[in-house]
Amino acid sequence: MPQPGGSPGSVPRPVHQIRAAFTGTTVTVYQAYPPAIGLPAAREGRFPAAWKRDRMTWIKPSFLWMMYRCGWGEKEAQETVLAVDITREGFDWALRHACLSHHVPGLHADRAAWQAELRRAPARVQWDPERDLRLRALPYRSLQLGLGGGAARRYADEWIVAITDVTPLAHEVRALVRGGDPEAAERLLPEERPYPADAAVTGRIIADGT
Repeated sequence: MPQPGGSPGSVPRPVHQIRAAFTGTTVTVYQAYPPAIGLPAAREGRFPAAWKRDRMTWIKPSFLWMMYRCGWGEKEAQETVLAVDITREGFDWALRHACLSHHVPGLHADRAAWQAELRRAPARVQWDPERDLRLRALPYRSLQLGLGGGAARRYADEWIVAITDVTPLAHEVRALVRGGDPEAAERLLPEERPYPADAAVTGRIIADGT
């Protein structure tokens, strides 16, 4: 079965690679919320007042990793799955100002230096195993981008271009997988391609051992 963004016989993906659905101006990331937040966000194109701008929020460019995280929109308080289109300028800003969520020898001078950088950074990067259509771990990783403080406020108030409720898509893909038609499910997946991040940026957030 071809994996998201790949095909049989294609060159294996790097273990750490930023992949996303994107245009010349926007990047699509995913989040899941209870209906009290997710439904008005999709309806109004912005998060409601109940959305906490002073808390860290995690955005995921991988649709299938989001499905793993929210259980196809079936987990409690994650019943509404949102595709959030944000500006590439905002996404790139977050990557430039991000720190890895864990210490990597050789990338940071020592653990204390990493901890100091993590405290200062408005964003953080975590790499988790990508998932297939059955939500099984794959041998390469998917980006999670945590936005805290000022970054979360920029995300909510400046970067968002559109918010779409993709819960019906999540349920349709899940039904096709459970019904034994993975090829049809695959065709519904968003096209996620390698994202052209600046090499100086990726050198700081991609490292052996992450």
